[in-house]
Parts: sequence; C-alpha cells; structure tokens
Amino acid sequence: MRLWGPRSLGVALGVFMTIGFALQLWGGPFQRRLPGLQLRQSWASTPGPAVPSCLPRQRLVFLKTHKSGSSSVLSLLHRYGDRHGLRFALPTRYQFGYPKLFQASRVKGYRPQGGGTQPPFHILCHHMRFNLKEVLQVMPSDSFFFSIVRDPAALARSAFSYYKSTSSAFRKSPSLAAFLDNPRAFYQLGARGDHYARNLLWFDFGLPFPPEVRTKRGNPRPPRDPNPPQLPAGVGPRAHTLDPNALFHPVPTVADGHSQTSSSASLDLGSSSFIQWNLAWLDSVFDLVLVAEYFDESLVLLADALCWGLDDVVGFMHNAQAGGGQGGSAVGDGGLTAEDRQLSARARAWNNLDWALYVHFNRSLWARINQYGQSRLDSAVAELRARREALAKHCLVGGEALDPKYITDRRFRPFQFGSGKVLGYVLRSGLSLQDQEECERLATPELQYKDKLDAKQFPPTVSVPLKTSRLPSP
Repeated sequence: MRLWGPRSLGVALGVFMTIGFALQLWGGPFQRRLPGLQLRQSWASTPGPAVPSCLPRQRLVFLKTHKSGSSSVLSLLHRYGDRHGLRFALPTRYQFGYPKLFQASRVKGYRPQGGGTQPPFHILCHHMRFNLKEVLQVMPSDSFFFSIVRDPAALARSAFSYYKSTSSAFRKSPSLAAFLDNPRAFYQLGARGDHYARNLLWFDFGLPFPPEVRTKRGNPRPPRDPNPPQLPAGVGPRAHTLDPNALFHPVPTVADGHSQTSSSASLDLGSSSFIQWNLAWLDSVFDLVLVAEYFDESLVLLADALCWGLDDVVGFMHNAQAGGGQGGSAVGDGGLTAEDRQLSARARAWNNLDWALYVHFNRSLWARINQYGQSRLDSAVAELRARREALAKHCLVGGEALDPKYITDRRFRPFQFGSGKVLGYVLRSGLSLQDQEECERLATPELQYKDKLDAKQFPPTVSVPLKTSRLPSP
C-alpha cells in the first residue's frame, strides 16, 4: 500500500534533506453480444485460483503515451464507458494542452471545488503530459491509474515516421539512422517539437529531466546502483487511495520548453539514484503499466485488475501505420540484421531515460504475470485472440485493417498524419442493427469517438455534422 503516513513521511523528509534533494508537490461484459461469438466460459471461471467476487472498477485514469499502442487502449475505454453510460473528462479539442503539463481547467465542463455541483467524472484518458496534482483536482484519489510503455527502439522508429514534420530534429535529418548516428547535430533542447525526438515516454509521464544527459554509443544496460537510496517505509504497490498532500516529487530542473525551474539539489541528476527515485514515485502512483510488446498479456492483467470481463478488453488495433504495427512482439534483436541491431542500440542509448523506464515496467509486468500464473495467463491470452479474430471476421471487410484509400465513410477513416499511412476499418454489409452498433464501436477511430462522446455529454443546441477533416495529431 503506497500511502505515506506521518511517521514514514518524516523519515522521507529526513532522508531527502540529508542528500540535499529538493522536493516539490507534483504539481461487464457486452450488453449485446454478437451472435455465435460468446466466450466459452466467463472471466471469473478462467482456470486458476479462485477469484473472489468483486465490483468492476469504473474510476480510471489512463496516461495515453505516444506511439505505444495507446490508441488501442483508448478504444476499449471509449467503448466500455459508452456502453455503461460513464462520464469522460474530455478536452475542449483533442488533447489537454499537450505538450504543456495537464491542467484541470482544460477539462470541458470542469468546475473547481466550491464552484457548484457537477456530475462526477469516471474516466480521464486523452493525451496529456501527466501532472498528478492537477489530475487529482478532476478525478477521485481512489481512481485506478494505468499507462503503457514501449521499447524505445521501436518507439523511435514509429515516432520518426509519424512526427518527422513536427519535430525540428527529425525534420532536419534525412533518416533515423543518420539522426541516431549523430543526434546532437540535429537535436536542440527546447526546440519546437523536439520532445518527440528524445525520451518521449519520460516526457509524457511528466518526469523532471536532468540538466544534461550525456549518453555513450551502444546498447545501455539497465541502470544499476550498488547502493540504491532506501525509500521510506510505506512505498510499495498502491492498493487504495493517493494522498496528494503526501506524494512528493523532485523539482523539474531542465529547460524542456515548458518548465525551466532550477534546483540547488546536490544529488547527481544524471545518476541512477535520480532515475530510481523517479521510478519509485511512478510505482507509488500507477496501479499498472502495460507493455506494448506484450500487449495481449497486458490486457489480460488489466481485465483482472479492473474486475472486468474478457470481452471488455477485446478490440482492434488503432492508429497503426502500414508496415509498422504497435506492440505484439517481444523485445529482442535476434531476428534483426546487424545494422538494425546497431540502430536499436543507439536508439536505446539516446533515449536512456526511456530505456530505464521501459526495463523497470517490463520487469514489473512479468512479476505480475508470475503472480497471476503463466498457464492461466496463456489460456486467457488464447481466448482473447480467438475472440478478436472472430470479431474481425464478423465485423470487417477482409477481416483486418485496410489502407485508408478503401475507407470512404468518414466516420471510420483514421486521421492521416506523418509519412506512413494510418490503417483503418471497413464494416461488412448486411449486419443486423444490433451487430452494426457493436461493430461501429470497435471500428471507430479515437478522434471520431471523442467527438461522439462529446456530443453525448454536451448535446449541441443546434444539430451540426461532425467535422474531422482538420484534426490535430493524436
């Protein structure tokens, strides 16, 4: 239970003062099942240890990280909330002021405490740069916090293709290989869009950056500290509520283009101690972090943690680029050429903070898998994949994602951004009205679904068609 009581907090402050570390409060199953596609058994009866009855978790905070398979997670949250009549904390447009830190005032319909009654929000899940203090102004402290990470080598490939026109560093480089061969020839700290070019996961999690992180070529090993700092008692996997008055965080120290606070802390901010403190803080906040390379395994664990049915986490991949894909394969360079392995090593070295973050949450995922049970997990993953395949055959033309040139219905055409084509879906004709409704939920891209939810929560006084031709990048 990651709560900091008065005693442990005092110990924490003493330790922090000793090392001169400046601290700052940081800022059901388907209602309608498709015919013939029911699961063979209910989630609760999945082989394995007896699971006590529980109520589904419906207060959720999902940190949607970039180019990590997060659009697919967002899709299942959209569908779940839509089916169950839950209320989303929505941005006025499509993001919460990103790349600036999240502010509660950017939530549509939000009124500060004392500003009158308002219906509670159930789900906060659209793009933001994480800011716990402000998130807790919007969402209950006992919400389930989760996110997703991806191997920085794979993320770099996807980000270079997708954000080449957005990041000045990427735009100036003829290729990802040329960029990673000498990134400082292209990258300028604080330049427009260059947060996409280095440690993007670390940035999205809202973590502070060291003044300058110098990296060596080659594949960095996960950071190891022979004498890691001892965290105060009470820091461990979070089980209940967050206390915003007891969760401290290091002061931001780098000019990231949005926050340029200086610090007199004596701790070496490039050290593994700095990294470990930040990772320990994330552990105290997030209940679960999914891993894109083990996407289906992560979904099974998510359903288990939320007390959801397996149907609730079955869906299609969204925002995937042609020839790319998101997640689905384990980390490893065995099938790559020597040149590709070198490129991966350089990407992980350049994105060293992301690599440390990724290694940390990859380990925590597998610790959770071991606790859940490997054979039980394998059975659930097989069921999940069979269900997804059956849904794809039933709902989709071709049973798979298609080139956007084949998608003429604007409701299902994904927003095209970057150099690669973003794939989407075409629904089969002849579906029953009941099946049509569920298949539309599965195939609707994130931006159009956000518009749908917005219209549902804030009905326009005059009916106007949805406009999605000039949407910002997801």
